[in-house]
Amino acid sequence: MRQKRTVQPSLFDSVLEHDIELEAMSNLLDAHPIVLDWVESDLRDRTLASTGRKGLSVESILRCAILKQSRQLTYQELAFFLQDSISLRGFARLAMGCPQKSALQAGIEAITADTWEKLNLLLLDTASVHKAETGRVVRIDSTVTDSPITTPSDSALLHDVVRESVRLLKRFDGLMLERPVQWHNHRRVTKRLAYQLQYTVKRKRPPAYRKLLKVASRSLQYVCLARVQAVASAPANSKIRAWIASAEALEALGAAVMDQTQRRVFKDETVPADKKVFSLFEPHTDIIIKGARDVAFGHKLNLTTGRSGLVLDVVIESGNPADTARFLPMMARQTTIYGRPPRQVATDGGYASQENLAAAKALGTKDVAFHKKKGLKVSEMVKSPWVYRKLRNFRAGIEGNFSCLKRAYGLSRCTWKGLEHFRSYVWSAVVSRNVLLLARLLQT
Repeated sequence: MRQKRTVQPSLFDSVLEHDIELEAMSNLLDAHPIVLDWVESDLRDRTLASTGRKGLSVESILRCAILKQSRQLTYQELAFFLQDSISLRGFARLAMGCPQKSALQAGIEAITADTWEKLNLLLLDTASVHKAETGRVVRIDSTVTDSPITTPSDSALLHDVVRESVRLLKRFDGLMLERPVQWHNHRRVTKRLAYQLQYTVKRKRPPAYRKLLKVASRSLQYVCLARVQAVASAPANSKIRAWIASAEALEALGAAVMDQTQRRVFKDETVPADKKVFSLFEPHTDIIIKGARDVAFGHKLNLTTGRSGLVLDVVIESGNPADTARFLPMMARQTTIYGRPPRQVATDGGYASQENLAAAKALGTKDVAFHKKKGLKVSEMVKSPWVYRKLRNFRAGIEGNFSCLKRAYGLSRCTWKGLEHFRSYVWSAVVSRNVLLLARLLQT
C-alpha cells in the first residue's frame, strides 16, 4: 500500500534551512494536507506490487511534480538532480534512495488537471487570508500553448498514416496465433514521396499526391482486414481489444486525412479548421491564428492574473473562440472563485464590445478598461482618464506573466501526450509558479 506521507523524516530535512525559497514552498504545501487526499485518489489506479520496494509516497510524488515543472527538468534530469542535490531530496521528502525516471513519470502523470486546479484554489485562499491577493483588480488575456507536434502538412500526415499502419500491423503479427493477414511495408515509398513534395512547386504536386494517397489507402486496407480478423479470432483477449480500438482510431483519422488532402489538393477547397486533422498522434490539436501574425498548433488559453502576479484562473479552450465571447465566462469564473465580481478589470482590446461592457457593469464591476477602445468612450468604461491609464498600464503586466510562464515553466510547448495530459501540464505549470511566487510574497 502506498504511503500518503513520508513517515520517517529524512536526515537531510535540516538542509532546507539554507534554501529559503524551498523551505517556504515546503511550508506552504504542508499547510494544505488535504491535497494529499486528492493526489492519492488520482493514484489509486497505479497499484503497487505486494513485494519489492515500496513506491514513492503521495507527498513525494506531488513535490517531485512541482520540482520538475519549476526547474524545467525532464524525468531523467529530475532523477539525476534528486540523487545529486541534498536540498531537492529534502524538499521531495525522499527518506531513502532516489526513484528512477520511470517511477517518477508513472506517478507525476497520474495527477489530474482537476487536482492541480483545486490546489490552485487553496493557494488563492491562502493569498486572500494574508492579503497577498484579493482578486479585486484583475487582468485577462489569451495566449497559446503548442502541442508536441511538428508543423503539419498533407504529405507528412499521409506518411504518418502509413508509418502508424505498419506499426499496428507489426503488433498484430505478434498478437495473433493463427496465420496473420498478408501486408506490405510501404514506408520507403511514402517517405520518398513526402520528401519530394516538400521541394515541388504547387502545380507539379498532384501526380505525387495521387501516388501517396493510393499507398496510404492500401495501408489502411491492410489494417481494416487485420481488424476484421482480430474481431473474429479473439474478441475476449484484452490485448486484442486494445489493438482493435487503436486500429479503429487510425482508420477514422486516416480517412479524414485522405479526405482533407483530396479536397485541398485536387478540388482546391478550403477545409474548415474544426474539420481538419493536424496530427495522428495528438488529434485534439487546434489551429490558432493570432490575427495575421502567427499560426500555432495547440490550444488557446485564457488566463486571469491579479496585482500580485498570481495566476487566478486559466481555461484551456476548444477551438479558437473569439476573445469577445470569452470575456463574460472568465468574469463568471472570477465571481465563483471569490464570491464576488472584481472591482476593476483590464483586458486586451480583443475582448472589447459594448455588450461585454454593459454586462460587466451589471455584475457590479466599477471600472472596465479595454486596451483598445473599439468605439467605446473612456467615460463609459471607467470613472476618469487617470484610472483608465493606470488600468491600461496594469494590463501590460500580464505579458510579463506570460513570458515568465513560457520561459521558466514550460508553458510555451506542452511535452505530454493526450488532451488530459495537456490540461494537467498547463495546470501543473501554473500551480508550480504560484507556489513559488506565493512563498515569496508571504516572506515579505
